[in-house]
Amino acid sequence: MRALREGFTTGSCAAAAALACCLWQAEGECPKRVEITLPEGRTFAPEIVPHEGGLCGVIKDSGDDPDITNGMEIIARVEPLSEKGEIVFLPGEGVGTVTLPGLKIPPGQPAVNPVPREMIARAVRSVYGARGAKVTLSIPGGREVARRTFNPRLGIEGGLSILGTSGVVRPMSEEALKDSLYEELKMRVVQGKKNLIFTFGNQGEAALSRLYPGACVVQVSNELGFMLDAAEELGVSRLLIGGHPGKLCKVAAGVMQTSSRYADARREAIITQLALMGADRALIQRIYDCPTTDAAMVLIHEAGFDAVWGKLARSAQRYCALRTHGQIEIHILFTDAAGQILGGTMEETQ
Repeated sequence: MRALREGFTTGSCAAAAALACCLWQAEGECPKRVEITLPEGRTFAPEIVPHEGGLCGVIKDSGDDPDITNGMEIIARVEPLSEKGEIVFLPGEGVGTVTLPGLKIPPGQPAVNPVPREMIARAVRSVYGARGAKVTLSIPGGREVARRTFNPRLGIEGGLSILGTSGVVRPMSEEALKDSLYEELKMRVVQGKKNLIFTFGNQGEAALSRLYPGACVVQVSNELGFMLDAAEELGVSRLLIGGHPGKLCKVAAGVMQTSSRYADARREAIITQLALMGADRALIQRIYDCPTTDAAMVLIHEAGFDAVWGKLARSAQRYCALRTHGQIEIHILFTDAAGQILGGTMEETQ
């Protein structure tokens, strides 16, 4: 198998662009390339795109990672001050502003995370020493692209974030997704919301928001186990985990990473409970042969075994309680594709 090529973060690109901007001002000529040292120790030496007014840009290269910002340009403008002072960050076109508490950056600040801030400050200081400076970062097209990211959920308005911890993008890494999921959960807890709903995606969020208007719904994608660990760490007191049987049946079998790349125990979970309920072998075989969970749901309903969803919910509840060491009150709710309740662990769903 071909080794996947690594790329570089928006934070690395922003730091390199800021350094080029400073060198252009100090030396009178825009450098074709600059070299910076990344937090993990390696060097990054991208080509510099000069812009009118002394601004410098770097084109984001995410390597073989399917990063939504791949190919976008991160542009820096640096305005040095005459006296000693701080490096102040300003949001330009396409860079978002934090509006809610609970993130790494306080409300009112541009969405430039701590490590990129340190990298950019180091780049500016390497040219201007202790002098203060204003650094404006822009990502043309960032406002539109940000709508397809977690930023709107995190209260980051107006564009993308400047991210990165190591400075390197590792292909197919799930760490960036986990970071985003964790940040949203932490933000909700900081806001005082410790009674939450977990669901897997947009369909589940829409259904549960209709069923529980005003409730705080957090998407966990396929990372339920990771998010249960985070919920315990952050002090969440009560969770309702809701969604389609296609995901929740895996949880009922103890599977906490619900991507099909890792495990699939949907049929096994369903037929185990049906067998315990006394379903005959012919029905169990038909369920086992179903190509999808939706197809199995039809057969289950026709055979009069709708109570299986409550039993699966209790099984999922037990596994989730074990994962969180009994520290969180947990309930499970199965819903169909139309958002209708199939069964759950709360009294009103029995």
